[in-house]
Amino acid sequence: MARAVIALGANLGDARAALTGAVAGLRELLALEVIAESSIYSTAPIGGVEQPDYLNAVVIAETSLNPDELLEALHAIENAWHRTREVRWGPRTLDLDLIDYEGVTSDDPNLTLPHPRAHERAFVLVPWQEADSRAELPGFGPVSTLIGSLGDQGITIT
Repeated sequence: MARAVIALGANLGDARAALTGAVAGLRELLALEVIAESSIYSTAPIGGVEQPDYLNAVVIAETSLNPDELLEALHAIENAWHRTREVRWGPRTLDLDLIDYEGVTSDDPNLTLPHPRAHERAFVLVPWQEADSRAELPGFGPVSTLIGSLGDQGITIT
């Protein structure tokens, strides 16, 4: 079994229901066990596109799926919530990102691991730290240290 860190985000429709539904969808996967989940956080959007604030969370799971299979499962859950990919960093009904998979590194354009901007994003790091106080981002170090280097990114627990 491999340990995976999955970031969840939504800011369209009932974002809280989307996050709750996504966690339920993860729990329904036979080859995955959710072992920890963070609280839900409210965060300001990043990227300059005018849009509502996001709700974000992190799930830590153990899985027998390989990274590509897990990504495919994440996309299926997003699709169930009518996720579209129209504007980069734009609003979405649900976004599931594979942040880390057992420390694997990959430059594959379809699945870069660890997630290329995770070290810069409080909306990933703060919930991850809550779910796993000893979390480390491969190539970047302890999540607690990374959080300390970030400025205020407008994240609050809901």
